[in-house]
Amino acid sequence: MKKLNRINTGLEKLQPIKVVQFGEGNFLRAFVDYAFQRLNKEVDFNAGIAIVQPLKEGMINMINDQDGLYTLFMNGIKKGEKIQDIELISNIVKAINPYSDFADYLALAREEELQFIVSNTTEAGIAFIDTDTPDMQPPVGFPAKLTVLLYERFKHFNGDATKGLTIIPCELIDYNSETLKKYILQYCDLWQLGDVFKTWASDACTYHSTLVDRIVPGYPRANIEEYNSQLDYQDNLIVAAEPFFLWAIEGGDDLKAKLPFHKTDLNVKIVDDIRPFKMIKVRILNGAHTAMVPCSLLYGNKLVMETVNGDFTGKFVDNVIGEISETLAMDKNEITAYCEEVMDRFKNPFIKHALADIALNSISKFKVRVLPSLLGYVNSQKKLPTNLTFSLACLIQFYKGTWNNEALPVKDTPELVEAFKKAWELGALDSVVASVLANTEFWGEDLTKIEGLSEALVVALTEIEANGIENGFANFSAKY
Repeated sequence: MKKLNRINTGLEKLQPIKVVQFGEGNFLRAFVDYAFQRLNKEVDFNAGIAIVQPLKEGMINMINDQDGLYTLFMNGIKKGEKIQDIELISNIVKAINPYSDFADYLALAREEELQFIVSNTTEAGIAFIDTDTPDMQPPVGFPAKLTVLLYERFKHFNGDATKGLTIIPCELIDYNSETLKKYILQYCDLWQLGDVFKTWASDACTYHSTLVDRIVPGYPRANIEEYNSQLDYQDNLIVAAEPFFLWAIEGGDDLKAKLPFHKTDLNVKIVDDIRPFKMIKVRILNGAHTAMVPCSLLYGNKLVMETVNGDFTGKFVDNVIGEISETLAMDKNEITAYCEEVMDRFKNPFIKHALADIALNSISKFKVRVLPSLLGYVNSQKKLPTNLTFSLACLIQFYKGTWNNEALPVKDTPELVEAFKKAWELGALDSVVASVLANTEFWGEDLTKIEGLSEALVVALTEIEANGIENGFANFSAKY
């Protein structure tokens, strides 16, 4: 089988570098690089991407070995039908390790057609490291590396405002662009780079917060022979992703003109405010994920797909999503469409998403992702949501640590695990519930004050311990 490179594929012509991307991992290659390829193909955007390895160790050598080429497999369920799309991604024209090739890294700043900076350096990547200095080759942190690049561009183009860059971070933190901009301006001060540059970095460059949404399992190690059998070349960088794609970017008409995604059918939304999109993702997708885990694990399931395809657990998840939807003040048609897509994503047979993996730090996840829906439902409907309340009961049961004389995959801080141990040692279920709900370290508030919640959870836990999950839920739902 032939090697994957540009000569063997007839892709020797390189596009000009318009994008510098910090990060070379599976997500960016299945998400951002795919998005720009769609722009290139559908509106002749003609954007080449230069990848910067943000850490000392990474995949740059592997990427360069294939001339930046790799295959993206998009596998999943759409409206109940299995689909698979295969795309050879060809817009990465250069991949640089700044730790070994710092001069090549700086040269990116002088690229005439460069317009965009994108990044995904993990949540910890956008950090201010005060020991970073401008003479380091390179500085350790991503914001410091970027400041050095911007300063080089500023100097090379003599402060030309038209050479400012559009900066679009994709790290999963709130207000990612605002945080990144704040740190860049802090480096301007710390390194004494001058007010003129600071103004250029602040005003000539634009910063856009984002929400990204696509499940990317990455390299399909378990099925790699099956994947390679569909290709006529050997690819060591195959990446698998689901078909679903959402990229919400804060920006106005000027950004829409720079990034004409509206001329494609790709789900990129350039909007004034990404918070509604974040809300719907956190509450429905992440919330349903978190809410299903304890119930489904106690029921005996291992996978998300198994959960949503099961008669009992599938209906339970569907009803959980329905209760969550009732709490969202958004367009009902948009919510319904998103809920349908979420269920398709959960049913994806190509993604083996283990419930035990999702169970990590379930209490903090429940607090952020599920509790606002539970409380919102109480406020709007003046009653407890049956399924979300039962999910909370299952969560408390799960943190007991054992079920049917078998250990459960509880993964959390030692302090939290110990607090649950002490709660369950109280014995009586009303005492257990009172101890858990009153712990403000868990929930950020005292949940014993929610009318009827303690009593309902005692009923649910009594049913779970006496009758198991399915029959216990049936008895509980008859009362609530």
